[in-house]
Amino acid sequence: MDSISQAALGAAVAGLVAGKRCTPKVLLAGAALGTLPDLDVVLDYGDPISNMIKHRGFSHSLFVLIPFSVVLALVWKRFFAASWPFVQLLTLITAALITHPILDSFTSYGTQLFWPLDVPPVAISSMFIIDPLYTLPLLIPVLAALIWRGRAAKLCGAGLAISSLYLMWSLVALGQIQDRVEENVAGTHLEGQPVFISPTPFNTVLWRVVVLDDDKYWEGLTSLLDEEPVIDWMPMVRGEWPFPSEPKLLADFEAFTRGFVQFKQQDNALTVTDLRLGMAMYHPFEFLMAEKNDQQIWQLVDPVQLDPGPVLPRQIPALWMRLLGLQSIDALLCNELDCFRDEPMDETAQ
Repeated sequence: MDSISQAALGAAVAGLVAGKRCTPKVLLAGAALGTLPDLDVVLDYGDPISNMIKHRGFSHSLFVLIPFSVVLALVWKRFFAASWPFVQLLTLITAALITHPILDSFTSYGTQLFWPLDVPPVAISSMFIIDPLYTLPLLIPVLAALIWRGRAAKLCGAGLAISSLYLMWSLVALGQIQDRVEENVAGTHLEGQPVFISPTPFNTVLWRVVVLDDDKYWEGLTSLLDEEPVIDWMPMVRGEWPFPSEPKLLADFEAFTRGFVQFKQQDNALTVTDLRLGMAMYHPFEFLMAEKNDQQIWQLVDPVQLDPGPVLPRQIPALWMRLLGLQSIDALLCNELDCFRDEPMDETAQ
C-alpha cells in the first residue's frame, strides 16, 4: 500500500496499544514504524528487475520483523521509555511493524512474508495499492487523536475497526468476482487456465481479469454494478521468448509474477512486462531485455525499465463509467463508438 496508508495504520495501531499513554509522540512513532519496512527501496540489487523482485523482501518478513521488534523494544525501554511496561512496548512496536507487510499482502505486487523460506510471495490481490476508502477511515481519526488526546486511543480503535471492515469487504468482493469468472470460463477452452484478478485503481467495485492462453492472454473488466454478469473478453498477444533457454533473471521474474508475463518485439527491441500490475495497456513494470544487433540476431542486454507513458485523459472518465456498469467500455477503457482498439484481435472466446 502507499506510504500514507502505512503511516496512518502504524499510528492507529500504536495509539490503540498505547491506550492512556497515547500522545502525539506515540502516534508519530507509530507512523514512522509503519513506514519503516519500505526503506528497502533505497537498496540497489544491480538491475531494475532484481530491484522489483526483491522489494518487499527481507524487510517485510515476519521472521525478520518480530526479532527486530524485540531488539528495538529493549533499546527503547532502556533509553526512551523506562516507565512503560515492556510487554506493552513490545506489543506496540511489533504490531506497528508487522501490520505493514500484512496490509501489503492484500495487494497484487507480492509480499515475502516468510522470507527466507522458498515460498511464493503473498499476493491476495483484493486491494489496489491506493484506496481512499481504506485510508481515510484511518487517517481522519489519527489526525483527530492529535487534538482530542483524551480520546486518542478510542479514535484510533474506531479507525482500525472501520478500515479492517473494508479489508474484509474486499475479500467478499474478490470472492464474488472469482465466482463470476468461473461461470464465464466454464465449458470454454479457458476453463482451468491460470487466472489473475485484481481491483482497478482506487476501488473494490470494478475488477480486472487476465486469463493466460498459450501465446495470447484474455483480458476483461467486470463490475459488481453490471446488470449482466457476462465478461467481454479481449484477446491480447502474449508473445514468447525467442531464445532456446531463459536466463536466471527472467526465470526469477516469471516465478515472481506467477507466469503473467508478456513478451513484446517492437523494431529491434524485446521487452518483458508484468501483466498483473497496470491496466488498459498501461503497465509500469516493462523491461527491455534484448536487442537485435546489426546482423539481426537477438542479444541479451542489461535490463532497463521503460517509462509506461502518461495515462490517457479519456481513460479516467471511462474507468468511472465502467465502474458504474457501462459494459460497452472494454478492457482498454474504450467505447466501441468513440475509440479504436490498439491491439490486434483474434477470435472471441467460445
